[in-house]
Amino acid sequence: MDLNTVAEIRDARRPAPWRPGDAWLGGGTYLFSEPQPHLRRLVDLSRMGWTPAQRLPDGSLEIAATCTVAQLSRYARDLIAPAAPLFEQCCRAFLASFKIWNMATVGGNLCNGLPAGPMISLTAALDGTCLLIAQDGSLRRVKVADFITGAGRKDLAEGELLRSVTLPARALACRTAFRQVSLYGLGRSAALVIGTLDPVDHSLTVTVTAATVRPVRLWFPLPPTADAVRAAVEGAVADGSWFDDIHGLPEWRRHMALRLAEEIRRELTEEERR
Repeated sequence: MDLNTVAEIRDARRPAPWRPGDAWLGGGTYLFSEPQPHLRRLVDLSRMGWTPAQRLPDGSLEIAATCTVAQLSRYARDLIAPAAPLFEQCCRAFLASFKIWNMATVGGNLCNGLPAGPMISLTAALDGTCLLIAQDGSLRRVKVADFITGAGRKDLAEGELLRSVTLPARALACRTAFRQVSLYGLGRSAALVIGTLDPVDHSLTVTVTAATVRPVRLWFPLPPTADAVRAAVEGAVADGSWFDDIHGLPEWRRHMALRLAEEIRRELTEEERR
């Protein structure tokens, strides 16, 4: 897409006052996919030199906003952690070409805030925390599950930059279960549910995405029953919060989310009893 209203592309390494019509440019797979008539200048992050993904001294994993899907996939192959398989599962949920994999960024996927964003699914399920930088340089942190506030909506102020997402060591040590469904064989996710089982206190977390307008993360301190999981999901998703578009009706998404959540409950809790 030719963004013919954009008059300038600025290197983000050279600070300049934020102004109306500015937008951060990561991989550009969304920005250049459709008209953006309100934009006048792009602030390019590609030369910031941030390490795509790295383990921190406390065992947590920091993923830079500019880390591409391809880079995250390659990194996860050598990641020594019980949750490592979940990274590739979520990367594959993009169902995108190698061109998209090599350009689309983790930060871009989160900042788009789309229900089917698999990087949202991954980082919300693993209790990720976003690091945000305001125009005045001040920092704030917000959980991924709270960062996405609706379909295409996020907790991001004008000019604020998503710098990275950090996944805690305890989440990486969890055993995981993944379920994803689409109306079509190679279609966009209509429901994506992830479960994590904590190795320390044996608590279960179930995260529902794609079927809902924002991530729904549920924590159970003890292994729940099927009825408890169902009641928790239905209680957490308000009326009108089941997503509705061409990729699935709300009633069907609700049905599939509940079904997948129960499959995950069985997989993780029954293995725990063995």
